[in-house]
Amino acid sequence: MNLLHEPWMPVRLRDGTREWISPQRLSDPDVVAFDADRPDFNGALAQFAIGLLQSATPVNSASEWRQGFKVPPSAAVLHEWFVPIEAAFVFDGDGPRFMQDRGLQAEEFVDIGGLLIESPGDNTVKNNGDHFVKRGHVEALCPQCAALALLTLQLNAPAGGAGHRTGLRGGGPLTTLIDVAAGDDRSLWHGLWVNVRERDSFLAMAGDCTQLALHLRFPWLADITAIQKSDGETAPMKVHPDHVFWAMPRRIRLDFEHVSGGACDICARPSEHRLQRYATRNHGLNYKGAWEHPLSPYYETKEGWLPLHPQPGGLGYRQWLGWVAGASADAKRLRKRARVVAHALDERGRQLGAGLSLWAFGYDMDNMKARCWYESRIPLYGLAECPKDVQREVEVEVGQHLAAAELAAFFLRSGVKDAWFGGDARGDFSHVDASFWGSTEPAFYRQLEKRITSARDGQAIDRIAAAEQWLALLKQAVMRLFDEVFVGVGAIERQHPRRAAEAHRKLMAGLRGNKLRESLGLAVTEPAAKKAKKISKNPPVPPSGDGGTSANRSPT
Repeated sequence: MNLLHEPWMPVRLRDGTREWISPQRLSDPDVVAFDADRPDFNGALAQFAIGLLQSATPVNSASEWRQGFKVPPSAAVLHEWFVPIEAAFVFDGDGPRFMQDRGLQAEEFVDIGGLLIESPGDNTVKNNGDHFVKRGHVEALCPQCAALALLTLQLNAPAGGAGHRTGLRGGGPLTTLIDVAAGDDRSLWHGLWVNVRERDSFLAMAGDCTQLALHLRFPWLADITAIQKSDGETAPMKVHPDHVFWAMPRRIRLDFEHVSGGACDICARPSEHRLQRYATRNHGLNYKGAWEHPLSPYYETKEGWLPLHPQPGGLGYRQWLGWVAGASADAKRLRKRARVVAHALDERGRQLGAGLSLWAFGYDMDNMKARCWYESRIPLYGLAECPKDVQREVEVEVGQHLAAAELAAFFLRSGVKDAWFGGDARGDFSHVDASFWGSTEPAFYRQLEKRITSARDGQAIDRIAAAEQWLALLKQAVMRLFDEVFVGVGAIERQHPRRAAEAHRKLMAGLRGNKLRESLGLAVTEPAAKKAKKISKNPPVPPSGDGGTSANRSPT
């Protein structure tokens, strides 16, 4: 079974039907989207396809790239591209196998369901602690779904106990891609190709392009010791640039001998060769050094640049500035866009036209535990078609609007906490934040679309009026949530009229005060309300759109 020839990729066709295709059909104009049974599989398929095209394309100039966007290559052309690397994509057999440890021998096996990110770990099962995600939910997979599960695990590789490595982006990385809306002349191909760079341009980004041995591009083609000594590390300059798409932190080998017939536990299709178990061992490739994955945004720390990861609360417009512009209103929180996003918007914007969006997805991980899968599509409204100086103006204004939203969310969260428990209470109020961001998101995007459309068309914008409108909307949203969702109709045991009245007063003082106006760059037209009791000893630093951070977690 070779993944370059096998129809193992589930897709949706233009007429709404579903089909399984091989990578040679990625340019088929009737294929509009990946259509796996799990959303994390769709994310893995997109990364596989982009990595494959980037590793195989001979396209080396901007004009060739544009031609490939306008007139997608045929299946025959893609076949020619893939021939030099097809040996790396054999999935079964006695020799090297795709993303599997070549020399792994094990007497003990793990149930095939362990490939899934959310599966309970061995200790959890042994201690009978799998209360929410039960063992035995997935016991047998068809080879196609097994390939998807293995790929997804290697891409997202969370912490797995002593010596079980995370990926080169850490466990559960955030991925951001430029996507192109399917239309009469647009297909899945366009959404993939827009994230692929000209070959020489990609090779110059990182890694050592003189490392031509095939196993330094696809690490499963040799024993692990050919890349990394025992207890050693794998740095970018030890391998070829292509390696960034094909990292193999986990040592796994599927058991193709112990199989059974029946329906696959994921896709429900019948198979005579359902896989039921695999062997695994710790101490896989240990990725260290200045890795920068082209599909992920990064943030700066004292130790260097680190990849972003999803956090509780989801993905949405609060992250727009960092993901799209690579900016933050807080100068101490530096951001870098994913390289594919930066290149598409800065170098190809006017060639791509309308219909672009940013597709963000990833797991919110708590070490080994998957808390949630998040994904979001963020519209760009033709931002790439605007002149760069206008783009910067839009980014500044968006930064101000997000700063105000961050501050308004803080006022709401503090007010609800004061009304329910008093000012010194601690606890998880993330649901309050989530309600605020969800309720204000449609209005944010309406304003953003209007602003970008006007900028693209050369029309003047009254920035002050737009800021005043956004300020009024934030105030309205905060008070509606406080009065109608959280406090005014809260559980009876949380009702405390005097405390609620005081919290309401403080909330109104915050909303009418100068800080919100200043965050939007608006003139302070009246004296600030008398300072009420401090809502918090540590007011927020607006805005980064960050979730909480810790020593081993990154903000979104």
